[in-house]
Amino acid sequence: MQLKPFHPGAVFASACVSGMLFGFGLAWSTMVQPEAILRFLLLHDMGLLLVMGGAAGTVLIGYRLLPRLLVRPVFGLGWARHPSHLDRRTLFGAAVFGIGWGLSGVCPGPALAGLGVGNWPLLWVVGGILVGAWIEGRFFESS
Repeated sequence: MQLKPFHPGAVFASACVSGMLFGFGLAWSTMVQPEAILRFLLLHDMGLLLVMGGAAGTVLIGYRLLPRLLVRPVFGLGWARHPSHLDRRTLFGAAVFGIGWGLSGVCPGPALAGLGVGNWPLLWVVGGILVGAWIEGRFFESS
């Protein structure tokens, strides 16, 4: 059975709609406001637990249920396994990510979405994310 290639415009449109929906959800849930994140991390406002629960549910559907329900992904040839390794590099990266999240009050997705709602001080956070990604790729890239 020959599969037809996907039109790049359809893939691009799907990615744009998904990104806009993701950004809207982050803005609506106040995750684009570092103050809201810091209130959550200080255990003063636990409303963001619902957002985290929604994210965990989406991952559960995407990684566990959809491969069982669909023969192949909507824009792909087949399902791939996502390798996860719990090692020293993963733990170190998680610690650095958590420290950065705690200090700035945002993680990468909400930082970019925050720029979309005009929270311009987040440019510093995005700059830090880009520098960190460059350092990781330059000095710590796995072989």
